[in-house]
Amino acid sequence: MTVALNSPAGAMEAEPQQPASKRARTRKVSSGVRPPAWFLIPALVLYLLVVLWPNGQGIFYSFTDWNGRSLDWSFQGFANYAAVLSDPNSLRAITNTFVITIIVSLGQNLLGLLLALGLNTMVKSRYVLRLVFFLPVVLTPIVAGYLWKYLMTPTGTINNLLESVGLGALQQNWLGDPNIVVFSICAVIIWQGAGYSMVIYLAGLQGVPTDALEAAAIDGAGPIRRTWSITLPLINGAIVVNMLIAVIGNLKQFDTVFAMTGGGPSGASETMATIIYKTAFVYLQYPNALAQGVVLTVLVGVIGFFQFRLTQRKALA
Repeated sequence: MTVALNSPAGAMEAEPQQPASKRARTRKVSSGVRPPAWFLIPALVLYLLVVLWPNGQGIFYSFTDWNGRSLDWSFQGFANYAAVLSDPNSLRAITNTFVITIIVSLGQNLLGLLLALGLNTMVKSRYVLRLVFFLPVVLTPIVAGYLWKYLMTPTGTINNLLESVGLGALQQNWLGDPNIVVFSICAVIIWQGAGYSMVIYLAGLQGVPTDALEAAAIDGAGPIRRTWSITLPLINGAIVVNMLIAVIGNLKQFDTVFAMTGGGPSGASETMATIIYKTAFVYLQYPNALAQGVVLTVLVGVIGFFQFRLTQRKALA
């Protein structure tokens, strides 16, 4: 028996005992004592005080005539909500919010995807270009808004550039014309957010197997066909994440709009976030502002939930 254990055959017979002991140790570790549930209490208390309690108070006071300072209030029912939904400024802000969300979400993701596809190649300058296209993301929205506000003035850089290349007929009052101000803001938001979407798409493209693309190319599929039939289905998870982030973020759009136009001209670029700010801190109508905030929260929650469920179902398919 000693010879058998020292021989190769004996070693081969004794080998299966080692993985068994490792599995036993693994089971022992994994079945160890779990952290007690009361460890969650500090985080739950902080979440209650910082998130749930203020939001609950806001919802409660949206049904009252609270003036924001005293403790006196009286119950008003749904009067504040009726005023919000019958106010033309609020309705226009809701419309602008949806327009910005749709245009920016689609434009940002399309541009980010095209940049990612172009830079997911063997171009020598691809790393430098990735940095260049991502740089706008580093700017805060308020800084980017003020920068583009200067560039889009009637005598600003954009109009001067158009005139210098012989396209003076295309000069516009980009932020002063109610008909195009929302689209000007959308262009700026897309410019700043495309780099963020590009990074997420690049991460997804790294997982696309080159064998499948090469096989499709051998079968005669062109670049567009390969992208549509192979690449896009394989990066569906990145598309889901990007669309969810873009939709929720743009429904709450405030910084860029406030810096570029402040909601003007004449309220033509108001969003739900900017009109909540003005109602509360300019007009001092706190109950109406709280009601507007609740409406915005419900819209963001409902749209985000259905959009996530829809895109998740497509991802699983």
